[in-house]
Amino acid sequence: MMRQSISNLRSAITAMKSRPTVLIVDLFGTESLVIADEFEMLKYVYVPNNAWFVAMTLYVPTLDKEVAEGEYVCEKKPLRIPGCKPVRFEDLLDLLQGRKNQMYDDYVRIGVEMLTADGVLVNKWEDLEHTTIGALRYHKILRQAVNVPVHPIGPMIRLAEPSDSRSKVLDWLDMQSTRSVLYVSFGSGGTLSVQQITELAAGLELSQKRFIWVVRPPMEHGGFNYLSASKEGCDGTLDYLPNGFLARTHKVGLVVPVWAPQTEILAHPSVGGFLSHCGWNSTIESIVNGVPLIAWPLYAEQNMNATMLVEEAGVAIGSKLLPSKEVVTREEIEKMVRRIMVKDGNEISARVEKLKNSEEKALSKGGSSYNSLSQVAMEYMGGLRRTKPKPYSLSSYASVSGSVNSPSRDLGPSCAG
Repeated sequence: MMRQSISNLRSAITAMKSRPTVLIVDLFGTESLVIADEFEMLKYVYVPNNAWFVAMTLYVPTLDKEVAEGEYVCEKKPLRIPGCKPVRFEDLLDLLQGRKNQMYDDYVRIGVEMLTADGVLVNKWEDLEHTTIGALRYHKILRQAVNVPVHPIGPMIRLAEPSDSRSKVLDWLDMQSTRSVLYVSFGSGGTLSVQQITELAAGLELSQKRFIWVVRPPMEHGGFNYLSASKEGCDGTLDYLPNGFLARTHKVGLVVPVWAPQTEILAHPSVGGFLSHCGWNSTIESIVNGVPLIAWPLYAEQNMNATMLVEEAGVAIGSKLLPSKEVVTREEIEKMVRRIMVKDGNEISARVEKLKNSEEKALSKGGSSYNSLSQVAMEYMGGLRRTKPKPYSLSSYASVSGSVNSPSRDLGPSCAG
């Protein structure tokens, strides 16, 4: 689709009286970077994901050339990125667990095209993933392969805004004690199987903790289904929940079909925890509001997000199982809820609060994100241009990975939400 729209973009820019000086595309729009070269524009790629994922994406073209077929797939080895935490096999994107598919070829192509940009803009700040950002800037081996500046410019989120029609969910939260409510949501497309919905309902009930659960109709194996956010279950029926669950929990819980105002919920003082699919936008919103997480990744790079939040940032806890592959039992769910809301809540909350304070500093004048974005602004305000654009080198990868130049296909859902 992006490839088909390039000619329209070219025509639109040509028709402008005042030509733009910068082109910014997202991860799935890198094919249009050639337009920037044609019009001598600076070009940037915006990635609403963590820096670990960015490092992997930028380093994948090198791995594609140098790592033997199946070395980290057949043997299920961690994927090693110089200077960064190794990516466990179970945390890898599904498309990286086998090279003989179009999505793998497209992912390598995206990495190659990102390397031609003047910079990569990431929705994070310096103190979140400090080690990975340091490796992308200073690690000698990684810098030889990844010769593009990475600019942390976040957090960028939609702030809660006052509204004339206030949600009933917020009215319910007003009646609860401070930090007493667990918010449960799997993003705009995350779904669970019937069995997992049953176990989650039972776990919430066993915990005896207050909760808001944004629930949508189940899928056979769970995962993602963006259509359900707009088409399925909108009549409000919740007959897929366990018998009697709503009646038994009506004094402590609120079940909301399909959608709820997440930004406003996470900003509410009654919320003390977030059971989340670990989409990056949801993750950032949680940290910015000082809310610790229970990591429940479902698809795409969410496993990497969850691992980073639990093991590096220390602002989340997670299941011993992979929710994307196995059913998490009610007993473990009960333990995780009690742990985040009672046992370890204060300790984890303190770490989240520390990160929250650091992001406020990052966005302030003289802060890391402020300075990073100022550097980008100085480049285009100063009218800087490359005398010679970085060349694409897709052909050097085509011989290794196959049909990199074949027509683009959908890589699956972006999990930023």
